[in-house]
Amino acid sequence: MGATAAIIIAKRERDLVDHFLRERAVSLETAKSLPAMYVDVDRVFRRLKSRAVIKEGAPGMFYLDEARWAAVRQRRRRMVIALLCIGVVVALAVITR
Repeated sequence: MGATAAIIIAKRERDLVDHFLRERAVSLETAKSLPAMYVDVDRVFRRLKSRAVIKEGAPGMFYLDEARWAAVRQRRRRMVIALLCIGVVVALAVITR
C-alpha cells in the first residue's frame, strides 16, 4: 500500500503543478489567488508549499517555482535509482548464496 500511496501523491502533485502552469502562475509577477485558480488548500498543496515548489508572493497570491520543482523531481529520481541499485545488490547477494 505504501508504494501505491506514493504513486497517487506524486500524480496529484504533478496535476497541481500542471494546473499552475496552465494558469501561468509561474512567477512573482504572475502569481494568482487560489480562489481565482480554483485551487483547494489540501495535503498536496501544503506539501508542495512546504518544499517551496509553490510560493506565496504577496499575501494570498501564489505561484509555481519551476526551478524548485525540477530540483525536487531530480532528487526523487536519484532516490529511486539508489533504491533500485540497492535492491539489485540485495537480490544478487541472495541469489549467489
